[in-house]
Amino acid sequence: MVVSLIVIALGAILTFAVTGGSDEGIDLDVVGIILMIVGLIGFILSLMYWQSWGGPGAFRRRTYVEGDPAYPARSYGRRTRVVEEEDAGPPGPPPP
Repeated sequence: MVVSLIVIALGAILTFAVTGGSDEGIDLDVVGIILMIVGLIGFILSLMYWQSWGGPGAFRRRTYVEGDPAYPARSYGRRTRVVEEEDAGPPGPPPP
């Protein structure tokens, strides 16, 4: 989306801000209009596929309660570190 907006802005600059653009057979007004159209098409395609790319909140953290059927546990093949603490009992005599 950002690239599309930059292309639209560049096309607008070439169309409306640059003067004397018919040197050497290249009309900068036409090039600017083409860039604005290409940028607009890219922006519309980005909006259409935004949901399939994740959209806003795609990286939102999701929490679940273990064992709750409404939130099944998902496994993505990642390693999980489990730390279990044990009671060592009362402290013993100091080492010699």
